[in-house]
Amino acid sequence: SDMLVALHAALRATYPGISPAFHAVRLWTNLIWQPAYLAVIAAHLHGAMPDLSGLSQQRRGIHIDGYRLRPLAQTAGPVEALIADGGSQLKTMAAAMLAEINDLARLRPLPAKRLLADRMLSLMVWLSQRRRDLPRETIMAWSEQWLGVLGLTGQGMLQPIDAAGGHRLLIVRRKGCCLDYLIMPDVYCASCPKQDDALRVARQTANGLAELD
Repeated sequence: SDMLVALHAALRATYPGISPAFHAVRLWTNLIWQPAYLAVIAAHLHGAMPDLSGLSQQRRGIHIDGYRLRPLAQTAGPVEALIADGGSQLKTMAAAMLAEINDLARLRPLPAKRLLADRMLSLMVWLSQRRRDLPRETIMAWSEQWLGVLGLTGQGMLQPIDAAGGHRLLIVRRKGCCLDYLIMPDVYCASCPKQDDALRVARQTANGLAELD
């Protein structure tokens, strides 16, 4: 909690004229990104799930960057079982972290869920770029399983795209907004739902093709 108080204070000092909602969202996205990455890497690349309850995170200024895991036993198994394990752990962690954030700044459950869904979907796109041997249908099925275990079904989805050169890509169709446009007016993330849908698809497709180079 001391780290979270310090992060909140740093965010308010760095962005004093920005809505408190932005500070709350930044607290949330900072806290969830490393556990989400670890769970996806563990399930899909490492092949065993650690005990994420032993995770501690480090603050660097206005960012959370750096973590430690206690040297506990890891659970091996098929991918679907690891998703179930990692997703269950993440769901418990996310509920605890959201409660702690709301002691400092108000963040409603729905936008929090949508931002977590966006993180998981973006990670599955990331996985598709690193495991090009996997059919996109497999990635999409795993994505739906992650969202289901986390209680995030319907809060976003992966969108298949047939791009130039016969490339079959996945992009994110998200429902949540990270509010970054509040510090960079009229500049939206590539997947931001606030922009024109055709532009969203074009920007993400261009990014996906660039990853193939």
